[in-house]
Amino acid sequence: MGWTQPVLAGGIPTLTLEPVEVTASREDLIGTADSANVGTVNRAQLEAHPVYRVGEVLEETPGLILTQHSGEGKANQYFLRGFNLDHGTDLAIFVDGMPVNLRSHAHGQGWSDLNFMIPELVSNLQYKKGSYYPEEGDFAAAGAVHIHYADALPQGVASLGGGSGGYGRLLVADSPKWGEGHLLYALELFHHDGPWTHPDDYKKVNAVLRYSQGTALNGFNLTAMAYHGAWNATDQVAKRAVDSGLIGRFDALDPTDGGEASRYSLSGAWKRTAGNSVTQANAYLVRSKLSLFSNFTYFLDDPVNGDQFEQPDSRVFWGMNASHTWLGNWNGREVENTIGLQVRNDNIFNGLFKTRQRETLSTVRQDHVTEGSLGVYFQNRTQWLEKFRTVAGIRGDFYRAKVESDNPANSGEVSASIANPQLSLVFGPWAKTEYYVNLGGGFHSNDARGATITVTPGNGPNANLPQEKAPLLVRAKGAEVGLRSAIVPGLQSSLAVFLLDVDSELVFVGDAGTTEAGRPSRRVGFEFANYYAPTSWLTIDADFAYARARFRNADPAGDRIPGAVEGVASIGLSVDHLGPYFGALRLRYFGPRALIEDNSVRSDSTTLVEARVGYRIDKNLRVALDIHNLLNSRDDQIAYFYASRLPGEPAQGVNDIHFHPVEPRSYRLTLIANF
Repeated sequence: MGWTQPVLAGGIPTLTLEPVEVTASREDLIGTADSANVGTVNRAQLEAHPVYRVGEVLEETPGLILTQHSGEGKANQYFLRGFNLDHGTDLAIFVDGMPVNLRSHAHGQGWSDLNFMIPELVSNLQYKKGSYYPEEGDFAAAGAVHIHYADALPQGVASLGGGSGGYGRLLVADSPKWGEGHLLYALELFHHDGPWTHPDDYKKVNAVLRYSQGTALNGFNLTAMAYHGAWNATDQVAKRAVDSGLIGRFDALDPTDGGEASRYSLSGAWKRTAGNSVTQANAYLVRSKLSLFSNFTYFLDDPVNGDQFEQPDSRVFWGMNASHTWLGNWNGREVENTIGLQVRNDNIFNGLFKTRQRETLSTVRQDHVTEGSLGVYFQNRTQWLEKFRTVAGIRGDFYRAKVESDNPANSGEVSASIANPQLSLVFGPWAKTEYYVNLGGGFHSNDARGATITVTPGNGPNANLPQEKAPLLVRAKGAEVGLRSAIVPGLQSSLAVFLLDVDSELVFVGDAGTTEAGRPSRRVGFEFANYYAPTSWLTIDADFAYARARFRNADPAGDRIPGAVEGVASIGLSVDHLGPYFGALRLRYFGPRALIEDNSVRSDSTTLVEARVGYRIDKNLRVALDIHNLLNSRDDQIAYFYASRLPGEPAQGVNDIHFHPVEPRSYRLTLIANF
């Protein structure tokens, strides 16, 4: 079930929403969208495409790529608009209004672990790309993705799956009537070893319980979620180790890497529509824990015990979002105004420890971080002419953090504020085509520990050397021109050309406990997205994106941004309503990338094909076979270039490509029953 955004007589969205069935993967947003790069993907399209890992649901966002360089329980690696977003920086992700990105995280700023998500509960996914939306704050410089769970399912569902690499999954979910509302419940049990010589042995349990009353316009819900996972990890391996025959392609150089994670949350949402106004609010309380063991350099720092380290992160964070929207009239022009408030507070305990086979050897640093933020925004929509409207807004954010470190020299308090205006000009539609000009500012926060650091932590040879502090908030400025068209019957297309500047890519390096000062950067690119439904049983989507990412200042090292994504393409076919049969075929291309600043070392490209063949036994029972990596590609999920040391190599190590291979062809058979 989707929700329209109807239009005033003048052409701007009104507040009297009406429920409609949506069959397209990207709704026809002409007359309502603020840019060429916003969209909604509904439940039917999300279910149509097979995914190897749950986070790949987000790849329904055109131009977004997800990979994994470690065990399946670890947060994904994200790539969008010329960014290597690491585990989530500059891509804001939300599930039912709860932020997924974790700030000042032990393993990296913006850590976004989606393993707690249950795809069968998702009612729709909404994406926005660019920094033009006042309601989007921290981490949203490149874009934002909002995942919405359903209050009630169309039917109960029981799913049982098994397949290659020890894959097994059981899901039961339903939403029976309970009093004046619905009580939705879901339980997921999951296991996967993968193709690795040392099996992932990834085990997770997910549970959701939600009570809701009312409608999408006037109602509320209360939700409890619980997730726990544990896994082993085959991290990226040195190419020379594979080429020499020291290890196989799916072997681990440190088989004791891995981790354990949990996430427990309570949340609630409320919405009221009355006359010409809408008021809505949501609040959340989350308990998150992670213990992560990694070894990327093997014996470079410690030739005796090896370089494994642990990054524990334990936190409780809470927050709320509220907004009020009302219609007005200004000199005969109908306008829509929105004010919003967003609050979040994190209480964090994290650290960095040197370990051997998951046993602690020494402490690099331990910290207690408290970090709070307040964001306010205002947005105005005005229909100036029949074929011209504007969306103007401004957002202000204030951050305050306190770090209590085991080294007093790295303790301290820091605060920062930032204001960002946004403006969208929308022209048309003419011939079912609308045109957009978008300007705006965004930002991401840096790790609070990097904003208070003064000396290198730990007790190694470089301990207590002076360190430069990072700013707590980093500004981004973006602009784009684009269009959205439905001139061809059955085809929805959007095209955008964008520019995005980031003042500094300063990041906290969690693996070392220090900061590195990045340089100002610029990304210029385009995105072309298409969704075509030529018949009632066939849909085709084809998305293409390219970005040129460069540092803006001169440096002898070069101007390339290591790991920045360049070319991306995705082409998919979905077949349904063809008797009892259904299926899908999807190709994903992830182009080569510079791995160092002078572009002398580049990654290879990656091309993957996924397929699904399904059969409806009766109206309540169906079976589906998913084939992942159909062509059995030997490409890489991800590649890095840095120094590491294998036994017997020089003390300074060897610079080399380190890669995580694509999993070979695998099969998953699932039986789905509705009740």
